[in-house]
Amino acid sequence: MIRSIRACKTAAEERAVVRKECASIRAAISDNDQTFRHRNLAKLMFIHMLGYPTHFGQMECLKLIAAPGFAEKRIGYLGLMLLLDERQEVLMLVTNSLKQDLNQNNQHIVGLALCALGNICSADMARDLAPEVERLLQFRDPNIRKKAALCSIRIIKKVPDLADNFVDPVVSLLKEKHHGVLLTGIQLCTDLCKVNEEALEYFRKRCTEGLVRSLKDVVNSPYVPEYDIAGIADPFLHMRLLRVLRILGHGDADASDCMSDILAQVATKTESHKNAGNAILYECVGTIMSIEDNGGLRVLAINILGRFLCNRDNNIRYVALNMLMKAIAVDVQAVQRHRATILECVKDLDGSIRKRALELVYLLVDESNVKPLTKELIDYLQVSDQGFKGDLTAKICSIVEKFSPDKIWYIDQMLKVLSEAGNYVTAAVWHALIVVITNASNLQGYTVRSLYKAIQISNDQETLIRVAVWCIGEYGDMLVNGIDMLDIEDPITVTECDAVDVVESAMKHHLLDLTTRAMCLIALLKLSSRFPECSQRIKEIIAQSKGSLLLELQQRSVEFNSIIQKHQNIRSALVERMPVLDETMYNKRRSKSVPGAVSTSLEFASNLPNGVIAKTDVAPLVDLLDLGGDEPPPPASSGGNFLLDLMDVGTPHSSSQSGTTVQPQKSGTDALLDLLSTWSPPPEKESHTTTDIVLLNQDDNTSVNNPLDIVSSSIVPSGQLKPTSSSVMDLLAEFGPNPETTPGDGGSTSTYPSIVAYESSSLTIVFNFSKRPESPQVTDIEALFTNKSSEVYTDFVFQAAVPKFLQLHLEPASSNTLPGSGNGSITQKLHVTNRQHGKVSIRIRLRLHLFFFLYFFILPPFYPLIVAISILYKRRIV
Repeated sequence: MIRSIRACKTAAEERAVVRKECASIRAAISDNDQTFRHRNLAKLMFIHMLGYPTHFGQMECLKLIAAPGFAEKRIGYLGLMLLLDERQEVLMLVTNSLKQDLNQNNQHIVGLALCALGNICSADMARDLAPEVERLLQFRDPNIRKKAALCSIRIIKKVPDLADNFVDPVVSLLKEKHHGVLLTGIQLCTDLCKVNEEALEYFRKRCTEGLVRSLKDVVNSPYVPEYDIAGIADPFLHMRLLRVLRILGHGDADASDCMSDILAQVATKTESHKNAGNAILYECVGTIMSIEDNGGLRVLAINILGRFLCNRDNNIRYVALNMLMKAIAVDVQAVQRHRATILECVKDLDGSIRKRALELVYLLVDESNVKPLTKELIDYLQVSDQGFKGDLTAKICSIVEKFSPDKIWYIDQMLKVLSEAGNYVTAAVWHALIVVITNASNLQGYTVRSLYKAIQISNDQETLIRVAVWCIGEYGDMLVNGIDMLDIEDPITVTECDAVDVVESAMKHHLLDLTTRAMCLIALLKLSSRFPECSQRIKEIIAQSKGSLLLELQQRSVEFNSIIQKHQNIRSALVERMPVLDETMYNKRRSKSVPGAVSTSLEFASNLPNGVIAKTDVAPLVDLLDLGGDEPPPPASSGGNFLLDLMDVGTPHSSSQSGTTVQPQKSGTDALLDLLSTWSPPPEKESHTTTDIVLLNQDDNTSVNNPLDIVSSSIVPSGQLKPTSSSVMDLLAEFGPNPETTPGDGGSTSTYPSIVAYESSSLTIVFNFSKRPESPQVTDIEALFTNKSSEVYTDFVFQAAVPKFLQLHLEPASSNTLPGSGNGSITQKLHVTNRQHGKVSIRIRLRLHLFFFLYFFILPPFYPLIVAISILYKRRIV
């Protein structure tokens, strides 16, 4: 059959031969042919290895196993291990045969049964045959003891509850002189320690000294040809002993002290010229790093790893780098001594070694060595291949941001990275660089001059061009006039035309994307105000984009030309220098802690340069729909982030019972609020009433034309002041009397005092409460909305959300238009069912949207910019 299959030239011919042979084997099975049963099964195993189905021959395996002869049993057990696995139900039929064979006196048959059981043992078979295997651990023949130990490993993995039965026999196996038995006994001991904590403590007390003696005997044993490999006696036993000592010594000072001498002997006497010796040294280092030991032995282990780094074998260098990464947590100073060798591995030709060495260098960097290490990495960045520049650039940027000693060094290193690999720098990195530049007022001139020099040399790095164009647009006057010149700078002469030339050349660069070209247009608009003499030229450059196929560039070109031509009186105000940006992002990237709050991620996103939001988080929006029933309100906001207040993160609130006063805070970076509103915080008022709320309103003379007047008043708990971080607020209030606890009348529907939930010079919201005597858990709320301003609010939307223990039914509003001057009102009914009535009060969060339009005639009258303002009012009612 084998010759016929090998002679087949096509797969079809092979399938035909296999089908013919399978048909013959089926016929023989049907005829119950005893003579050639083992030969047919051997053919089936070959067919199975070719990938063809052979399930029809499984029962033949069982018949051969039950046969009395050794030859039949050998083929039967071989077929059992090859054709079946532990998931087959047929295995239940072979358990009795295995038990009989394990109890035979013929050691060869016992060995066959142990091999089969160790390969396909299931949990049920393990429970049934564990006593026989345990008995065979004391068998007279060492080969049977070895196989029984291997079979025991399979049993305790399938049924960990049986581990206690094998603890005592293992102690005798660890005293064996036969290397095969000792190897399997050590492996069984290792697995028992992993699955049973009591066994680990038992072996620590009983076997540690014996294992140390065994390792010492192996290390000092004379030449034995049977076990010698490259001049080392049985390196496999060496490694097994070192691994089990690693487990026994971990976390135990006494056991570690017992094995420290022999570990030092292995580390110093083992030859490292052959691969077998290197394997033993590697396991020895792993054991030294795992046990409780003094620093001297660990320094010796790290020095061994340092020698590994000088080895010409890439595999040895790779495992050494892996082990050094773990060793940093133990002794970073010892690893620092091999810093030069590790840096050489960063330049290795093997890509996997380069990446691992780069990760190790990143872990080695601290404040004391950041400058030399960064210099080495940046020097290598210039000559590294393109496939490695991405990882190398990311690590360098992370190191510079995390450990920079001062801002000037940070800026210098980032400019070098941008010049060499700017296309690999992520947006978050150059955003952070711009934030640092805006905060370093004394370095802005130095930075823009450095960028001007860099862009003259390297104009193919897009990120470098972006940062340079942005800085020239902001600080072009410093570039031309040489403002804030430092002593370390070389004087340069730059004219206004030179600065415009740089931006114009970047604008015409055919490889730059839309974002970079748009930034060039913005820079040109700013330079038109800073360089009046070049205003006409700048206008012509901007006008070239009027016919651009990119709508964004076309629109910017039209708008900016209109500003230059017809709005020169407001141009200087529009293109003022960017304010100092929030340095939170830069500081967080340098900090070693990982942010874990939702508000942190939002603050990181909202503080990017130019107001660009890089990422958002849906958790604050989900908060509206899933209020925690008994959770305390969130802590007070930092008062500096308009987006946080808008999206309901960090709601200002404190307990009204504390009697403390929350001081108003004003952020200097809330440019969006300053642009859209002239709102100022109301004067402080004290509450002299006994109610649970106090109203803080603006003066009645406040102009209703201000779009944010509608949310300029709020309801806050007694003893608190309204926070001033933003005019769009999310406040918590405890209303009284509580509709859930106030007793109702004995008649029909119970009524309760109305509550003015919100009142300002332009809008009033009143809630009327009522209860149903037949359903005390249901509270009916009627919301009445009155517009006191002259404006008409359209697209009225009123939303409410409740915790999970409440059920809310919100009826449609009476109208979607709120007339002005108090000529009409809108009503809407809410029905709240409290499933924890009498235990937890009702809590409702409200959100109100009122849409209206403002027209800013900054652009020509024929092209008005329509800005839709959505007033978002949020309120939780308790």
